[in-house]
Amino acid sequence: MRLVCIVCPNGCVLEAEKTPEGIKVTGNKCKRGIAFATEELTAPKRSLTTTVATVYPDMPVVPVRTDGEIPKEKIFDLMAYLKKVKADKRYRAGEVICKDAMGLGADIIITIDMIE
Repeated sequence: MRLVCIVCPNGCVLEAEKTPEGIKVTGNKCKRGIAFATEELTAPKRSLTTTVATVYPDMPVVPVRTDGEIPKEKIFDLMAYLKKVKADKRYRAGEVICKDAMGLGADIIITIDMIE
């Protein structure tokens, strides 16, 4: 599998493959590339940015994001969960709207001030 490492500014083009001995990675300029490729092949994770609805007509949706990464295969489940969430108070940027969303180990935080 060909990957571009995003861990540091080098942007190494990596070749990674599963072998009987483990994960074989080439093309990396540092050890972080090996860790990145290994995670991508075994348990990829991503951050999520989206919107949630509010109860306020002047601001019907607000942008949110995870405060960490979640398993890539859970992104669509989390999106479905967040469609049911409504901000029923005015939050400040960085405040948590959903603590440990779906038990995935990441909080959902508001990314703008809703308070003028």
